[in-house]
Amino acid sequence: MSPSKTPAKILTLDGAEVRISSPDKVVFPEPGLTKLDLVNYYLAVADGALRGAGGRPMVLKRFPKGIGSEPFFQKRVPENHPAFIDTATLHYASGTSAEEAVIRDAAGLAWVVNLGCLDLNPHPVRAEDLEHPDELRVDLDPMPGVGWSQIVDVAYVAQDVLRDVGLSGWPKTSGSRGLHILVRIAPEWTYQDVRLAAETLAREVENRVPGLATARWWKEERGESVFVDFNQNAKDRTVASAYSVRPLPDARVSTPLTWDEVRTIRPEQFTVGTVPGRFAAMGDPHAGIDDAVGSLAGLLTLARELGPAEKAPRGGDGSGRRQSVMPLIEVARTRTKPEAAAAFEVWKSRHADLLPALHPADVLVDGMRGSSSLWYRVRVNLQHVPEAQRPPQEDLIADYDPWAGREWPGGPRAV
Repeated sequence: MSPSKTPAKILTLDGAEVRISSPDKVVFPEPGLTKLDLVNYYLAVADGALRGAGGRPMVLKRFPKGIGSEPFFQKRVPENHPAFIDTATLHYASGTSAEEAVIRDAAGLAWVVNLGCLDLNPHPVRAEDLEHPDELRVDLDPMPGVGWSQIVDVAYVAQDVLRDVGLSGWPKTSGSRGLHILVRIAPEWTYQDVRLAAETLAREVENRVPGLATARWWKEERGESVFVDFNQNAKDRTVASAYSVRPLPDARVSTPLTWDEVRTIRPEQFTVGTVPGRFAAMGDPHAGIDDAVGSLAGLLTLARELGPAEKAPRGGDGSGRRQSVMPLIEVARTRTKPEAAAAFEVWKSRHADLLPALHPADVLVDGMRGSSSLWYRVRVNLQHVPEAQRPPQEDLIADYDPWAGREWPGGPRAV
């Protein structure tokens, strides 16, 4: 966010005072949106945004330098948080814990925006019961080369599967290229159960439309398909909730839809500039989601019928690590996405003769979670390059180490 000397603005919301520092600071240069514009956006859609994120512990994804720089992820609530911000302490499998922020009203929305949060990233549990999710999340993530119509086709197949097991799916745009489908469930199952149910849903969708959708966790094995990302239901994962503003130049919004809209809309229609008017005119398409609580029994029964998912082979070096079945080479590890793109351009200049053989999905740029921010790994799948022409693994063009200088119990952490 650009420097600004504008005096702070004090808003009185829900009987609480919220200080908005540098309210005229420009956050989205292209549409000219300021920090105060974002606060006012969230206040305009507060009922819907709180339906998605209210009452849930959330990770604070902060953009202190604006959308042109990488955000950092803050699990622990700031020590000086105001009284209207609740907290909940989550315990992770790693043995760590974090006291996270829980917002419950419009004042809480304004407060997190003032911290530099654009999108809201709540866990799928309520603060009152942290071990039993009440939401199963379906993330339809398109691989490069996949068009919107294919995403839509997969979404309707997922809807059919959910109906067949007695569940209701509520679609929304992800705010990027894909679609999310939210499913309210009774808080009676563990994270492990919910993840298994989500994986079973993904496998069944792939079974019904092989080639269009995939449940394969390993990116290089997906091809030009829509990945039904079941791992978003793991305990340490969060996704951008309904009405979240995403860090794209047009200030795009993750927007709830009716099923009738899914085939006719496009994600770019929904921005900070357009969504408040839509919300005022039609209300929240997800207004009934909390009344549509279902059971995982059907999906867990299907899981037993399908049997265990296929496991990846392990390497023979004694490390126990997964061994890819694809001919992968690694190009670079970088701190930022632009640096990743630049590194791949260098690789392309060195191997211009291979470019005609590569498919869009053969270029793998992965955002990897570091200690508090993302870093990027660039790989190339040479599956469509004749074996005799495949280059060997070369020295990385960039070799950023996100763990440099950090100490971990038991020794250095492997990347």
